[in-house]
Amino acid sequence: MSVATSLELTSPEVVADPYPYFSAAREQGSVQWHDGLGMWLTFTHRAANAVLRARTLGRVWTPRWPDLPMPAFALIHVNSLLENEPPAHTRLRRLIAGAFARGHVERLRPRVAELAERLADRVADAGSDGSPVDLIATYAEPLPVQVIAELLGVPEADWHLLRPWSNAIVKMYEYEVSAAQRDAAEQASAEFVDYLRGLVADRRRSSGDDLISSLIAETDGDGARLSEDELITTCTLLLNAGHEATVNVVGNGVTALLAHPEQLAAVRADGALVPSAVEELIRYDSPLQLFERTALSETAIGAVVVEQGQKIAALLGAANRDPAVFPNADRFDVTRADNPHLGFGAGIHFCVGAPLARVELQTSLRTLLRRFPDLALHSVPQRRPEFVIRGVRSLPITI
Repeated sequence: MSVATSLELTSPEVVADPYPYFSAAREQGSVQWHDGLGMWLTFTHRAANAVLRARTLGRVWTPRWPDLPMPAFALIHVNSLLENEPPAHTRLRRLIAGAFARGHVERLRPRVAELAERLADRVADAGSDGSPVDLIATYAEPLPVQVIAELLGVPEADWHLLRPWSNAIVKMYEYEVSAAQRDAAEQASAEFVDYLRGLVADRRRSSGDDLISSLIAETDGDGARLSEDELITTCTLLLNAGHEATVNVVGNGVTALLAHPEQLAAVRADGALVPSAVEELIRYDSPLQLFERTALSETAIGAVVVEQGQKIAALLGAANRDPAVFPNADRFDVTRADNPHLGFGAGIHFCVGAPLARVELQTSLRTLLRRFPDLALHSVPQRRPEFVIRGVRSLPITI
């Protein structure tokens, strides 16, 4: 017999701290139906992992508001690696992974360190007189945007355009979206698409060592290449998914470290803990809380049968706090060695940018710890009001 849940994911209480609510719900069943959302929700690691890996569950892009024309927003999703299943997904991933394999992560490693140092200088200047500094605006937000810009070869003079575009677009992934937010997302999508068309045209005339040039050059075994729309969609996905996740891991993670001084001290004392600490930051307070799939055919997840056409969402935050997989799951532990979190997804949709994200996150954390030995929380961090993309809007610190 299936279990229903009335958990209000968008309520202020759940947005503020969803984990006790996930724990209570998990006691009632691993997969539960949510009438309000019209879909199944998973509350265990096993169920979420099964959802992410099931080949009979897919990403099926359909306009959320079919009567409202949003052509630019639709374009950057219809052609997306994230929104397609095999065989289209197989072709897209092969070409994109092939382009990434041309050494871009290693090429960017020293540049990430340089950008982190430059932003740390800004933090140092802003906080030199003891004034509080917003670590999000000054450090956590700019770094991943600048890294993605470097990856794509966006001129430094245009870096300021990227964050507002991404901010407007990702608001559409929440469950409460206003008409003004829809309009802003479409405008941002259109502006970003137009900008990228110009950038692609420039790289066709004169290639460089950036990812766009590699994506243009990459061919599969049949000699096929990405179409221009697929190129543009890939670039928007890298910005939106890549930088949004990274900024929120830094924000959520530094918040957790400052709330657990013994863990912060452990990482400071042993730099070799930085990689495991980063994985724990991702697990403990997941930047992406929910990932939807649609049943392409009848699919059993645990004791529940998801009928063809029904949706089921993996609650990644609930999966990453499942005590059946993570001993002392609610304990923040930077030394946690066995950490199979689902922060980067699983299965064929595992994040293609995970290696670059890990370089960014580890470099970011190392730089903060080295540059600011007296880093401390100045006042209560301000949470973003959304559920799906979980993050800190402002993080006032002193150095």
